[in-house]
Amino acid sequence: MSGRGKKQAVAGNPGSGAKKSKSSKAGLQFPVARVHGLLRRGKYADRIGSATAVCLAAVMEYVTAEVLELAGNAARDSRQVKILPRHIQLAVRSDDELNKLFACVTIPQGGVMPNILSQLLPKKSSGSVASSQEYRGSQ
Repeated sequence: MSGRGKKQAVAGNPGSGAKKSKSSKAGLQFPVARVHGLLRRGKYADRIGSATAVCLAAVMEYVTAEVLELAGNAARDSRQVKILPRHIQLAVRSDDELNKLFACVTIPQGGVMPNILSQLLPKKSSGSVASSQEYRGSQ
C-alpha cells in the first residue's frame, strides 16, 4: 500500500478516466474491496451484495474510531503520548455498550479495572475522628 503511487490517466486513451476505489466512493478509510473478498472467501452465503461489504466496512470503521477515541482520552488522562493496550482496556470496560460488545474478549497486557471493595475502605464516621484526637491528647 505505501510506496505505491496512483497511476495517472493517460490523455490519449479514451475511457480511462481517474479510477475511484469503492472505499473512496463510500467515503470510508477501511478497504471495501478487501472486506468483500473476505466475505466471499469465507463462504458465509452463496451470494453477497456489494452494499453488504460497504455496510460492514462502515461498521468496522465506526467501532474502531470509537475505541481509538476513548483509548486516546485514557492515554491523555494518564499523560502519555502512545496508546497502550492498558488504555484500550480502560476505554472498553468503562463504556457500557463497548463492554457488552467486548464481553468475551481478553485484551492482552490490558490489566484489570481499578476497583476497591467498599468493605475494605475505612469507615467515615465522626466518632473515629474524635477517638483519634482523644488518643493523641492522652500521650
